[in-house]
Amino acid sequence: MITSDEMAVVDANSEALGVPRKQLMESSGNAVAREVRARTEAGDAVALVCGRGNNGGDALVAARFLRTRDVTVHLLGRPETITTDIARENWDALGQTDIDARVVTDSRGFDLDSPAFAVDAMLGTGVTGALREPEATVAHALNDADVPVLAVDTPSGVDADTGTATGVAVDADAVVTFHDTKPGLADLDADVTVADIGIPTAAETFVASGDLLRLSRLPDSHKGDHGEVLVVGGGPYTGAPALAAQAALRAGADLVRVACPDAIASDVQGYAEDLIVHGYEGRRLASDHVDEVLARAQEHDTVVFGPGLGDHDATLDAVASFLERYDGTAVVDADALQVVPEVETDATLVCTPHQGELRAMGGETADDPERRASLVESFATEVGHTLLVKGAEDVISDGESTRRNRTGNPGMTVGGTGDVLAGTVGALACLLCPRDAAAVGAYANGRAGDLVHESLGAGLTASDLVDALPRAFEGE
Repeated sequence: MITSDEMAVVDANSEALGVPRKQLMESSGNAVAREVRARTEAGDAVALVCGRGNNGGDALVAARFLRTRDVTVHLLGRPETITTDIARENWDALGQTDIDARVVTDSRGFDLDSPAFAVDAMLGTGVTGALREPEATVAHALNDADVPVLAVDTPSGVDADTGTATGVAVDADAVVTFHDTKPGLADLDADVTVADIGIPTAAETFVASGDLLRLSRLPDSHKGDHGEVLVVGGGPYTGAPALAAQAALRAGADLVRVACPDAIASDVQGYAEDLIVHGYEGRRLASDHVDEVLARAQEHDTVVFGPGLGDHDATLDAVASFLERYDGTAVVDADALQVVPEVETDATLVCTPHQGELRAMGGETADDPERRASLVESFATEVGHTLLVKGAEDVISDGESTRRNRTGNPGMTVGGTGDVLAGTVGALACLLCPRDAAAVGAYANGRAGDLVHESLGAGLTASDLVDALPRAFEGE
């Protein structure tokens, strides 16, 4: 089962992996035609009611495969307003055939002409809310007609994720949906067929540019809408918390603050004027600071805990005390990771270990990518947190679903790249669920490394990654 948003990601990832949407539409249209042929007889009159998006495009393709039926295509709206290139190409292709293709510019005059069978391809899974015109009038006409109706992907007017309808919806007798069933189809009084349209397994296994569809910004956004991040780090090191904080800003967080020892606060502030730095007494994090850090953490959407903290016993005790009392979302990195398996916490954690840190936490690894992914998934189940295990191929798992990421290059073995990743995931975790934040963060971080490698070669630095992050989020 797959939601409409997830299906959009999978479609885009499929294209990124070399299976274009045009090919998927051809397969979808063929699947629609198969269902029509299975439910009708040769010579039957079939009306295909098509919207101006890709859902309508599927039916336009289907019309070409229904040579033994008496097909009429009804396009709702002018051809020049078809919204996608591939749907428009398939409309143009119909013009080279003898198929009866009609343009409906006024729904008040819509007439099915009493076919033996009708196809509802007005709106697909990505459209929610009440039907507007002309779709609302046409939906009434389909419901009033004494004719079986096959819906493409989901009946128009029915939310594919919830199964609910706001106002009129097409009362379909059957549905042909693609790749996987949708949650909202389960309770429909209709026969549901799931058609395999050739989406590769890799489109769901590997993180790709389609995953960037999970991110969006509304035109009327305000400061804070895209998250506030607190980076807790530093002591032995000053660059690590600064890199993580700058990465969080570049990854889209609206405000980023750093909590670090007073002894290094001015150094951390000196890395970038955009950072807001709060110092606490001493040279390293200790138990005496936990109350203060917790109070600051409660004012943020996400905490990035660990960059540059070091592994002093007093510091690790403080990390454990913080996690025991914290119930928000935190990205845990570097030396702070080693306390996670032993801590009882109500916090939602994303842990970002490399291979050595994973083993120190009690996890296992393997050279074979599939075996390694399976081991990470098992360990994520065991610790009860989301894992992003860094490597030549990153593995992301929350114990229920596992993704792999192939962006990045050997130049990223340079120090500080893990801090950039932690900050990136911290920003994304303000808006996305932990698994998606980790997956998109791994992709963007690796993509930034690839962009830098293309321009500078192998001698990249972590600061180069920070600068390249905005372009990485633009996709390919």
